[in-house]
Amino acid sequence: MRAVVQRAKSANVKVEDKIIGSIEQGILLLLGVEETDEETDLEYMCEKVPNLRIFEDENGKMNKSLLDVRGSILVISQFTLLGDARKGRRPSFTVAARPEKAIPMYEKFITDMKRKNIKTQAGEFGAEMKVELINDGPVTILLDSKKVF
Repeated sequence: MRAVVQRAKSANVKVEDKIIGSIEQGILLLLGVEETDEETDLEYMCEKVPNLRIFEDENGKMNKSLLDVRGSILVISQFTLLGDARKGRRPSFTVAARPEKAIPMYEKFITDMKRKNIKTQAGEFGAEMKVELINDGPVTILLDSKKVF
């Protein structure tokens, strides 16, 4: 499972020019599911993302988590995070999970964030989405549950 974590002042997602999710301070999370992902990969992301210390404390140090600042999260499905562009000019997406696998994992991630009492908004899996972000910092972190980077 792969994710791009972006600290946000605000973010929203639109489908057909209608805002279907929006947040203020928090995290915009782009989440991609790999065909080989298992429950342990999902558990890793569900633990790692809300506990990343990427928000500033009273001394201006990145020392607080999403949970600490009671921020929100906007989760967007993003299979293109698993694109492999090492060969040729067109990325290959063969390692990205098919919807039958990806949708339940994506939905479980969202459910887990809500279970942690995090205000959670989401995009629409498989839809053509327009995402707007005011990146705070900017702070952008890349995560991979298999720790390839």
